[in-house]
Amino acid sequence: MSTIFDITQFGADATGAVLSTSAFASCIQACFNSGGGTVYVPSGTFLTGAIELESNVNLYLSAGARVVFSQNPSDYPIIRSQWEGAEHEAYMPMIYGRNLDNVSITGQGTLDGQGDFWWKQFKAGALSYPRPRLISFEDSCRITLDGITLINSPAWTINPIRCNNVTINNIAIINPPDSPNTDGINPDSSKNVRISNCYVDVGDDCITIKSGTEKCNTRISCENIAIVNCTLVHGHGGVVIGSEMSGGVRNVVISNCVFEGTDRGIRLKTRRGRGGIVEDILVSNLVMNDVMCPIVMNKYYFCGEGGKSNEVQDRSAHLVSSSTPIFRNIRFCNIIARNARAAAVFIFGLPEMPVSQITFSHVAVSMAENPTEEIPAMMCGLQPMKKRGIYCCNTEDICFDHVTIYGQEGLAAEFDNSYGIRLTSCNFDISE
Repeated sequence: MSTIFDITQFGADATGAVLSTSAFASCIQACFNSGGGTVYVPSGTFLTGAIELESNVNLYLSAGARVVFSQNPSDYPIIRSQWEGAEHEAYMPMIYGRNLDNVSITGQGTLDGQGDFWWKQFKAGALSYPRPRLISFEDSCRITLDGITLINSPAWTINPIRCNNVTINNIAIINPPDSPNTDGINPDSSKNVRISNCYVDVGDDCITIKSGTEKCNTRISCENIAIVNCTLVHGHGGVVIGSEMSGGVRNVVISNCVFEGTDRGIRLKTRRGRGGIVEDILVSNLVMNDVMCPIVMNKYYFCGEGGKSNEVQDRSAHLVSSSTPIFRNIRFCNIIARNARAAAVFIFGLPEMPVSQITFSHVAVSMAENPTEEIPAMMCGLQPMKKRGIYCCNTEDICFDHVTIYGQEGLAAEFDNSYGIRLTSCNFDISE
């Protein structure tokens, strides 16, 4: 029995003039019913609505294949799914699967989400449900995405939720810089995720590690994540943790990556009430250029429902509880950042729960010559700044070893309500 199933043999139209949703569904079901194999998409343009994959199926896009997704909302069933950290009814992702084992999307072809329709509808408040993501799997294992190009996603581009053993390799993701919430790769409450050799140029965060919000029915950590050999461009953050981190994030390696023109490089964000622990993070061997602020850790993140409430934004100490977020045991080493604009490093913890156990080793940041003022972290009351050095507020047990700041205006390092600061072979002045 054949293990290769060509979608054109099931009625798919290679001109893009006719909707091929049913052809994709029939081909995938035939492949699954045979025990698994490859659903083959030949060269051509194929218009389709939502595609739901099955276990043991490899969706293979040949060179020259272009799968273009419909802009008709009726082509996307409404499902119950996790959306931005909480349970919602939402449009089914353009490629979707739940409770799958051993599923892959590979090849040299392109998936085009035709997101311009969805972006306009979102900005106009005209959608009844959250936009479809381009690819999302839930509660699945052994997922592989390799070689394909993804463009114009309506919302987040790749979003595994509560998945295990995920490999994302050699992917190109391109969404316009002004497209709303078009994050590149967002593993959420997932384990054993490997992201490598990817090019990500998007309208929001390039790669974001998440684990749900306080509104999730079950809090599940995101852990054992490796992000290596990637080029990250134009996003609001290059590699981000949060702000949805209520299940916790731990055991993360970010290494050998290039950041070009992202607003922030490494970005951690959360707020009171969200809870969760971010710990055991190793960031090494990075090169950044034209990044507004290379490293940001912010516990006063104001985006989303309730983010600007008095409880979240109050600068006085609150009682510590399970809803108090924690950042600890994070190491940054061998990092070069040129043409930073707002600040070299910006860390703002909570007075009741400082950002702690942070090490910077062999880090060099040089500031841009004539930048405009910008705001490094999304928090209330923070004024725009430019060419500021290191700023730490509400921190403890921070080590700076062989850290150099070039071209800042004023002091190279300032510490407010911060304790246990250790300096070794650093090239900057310290405020009193």
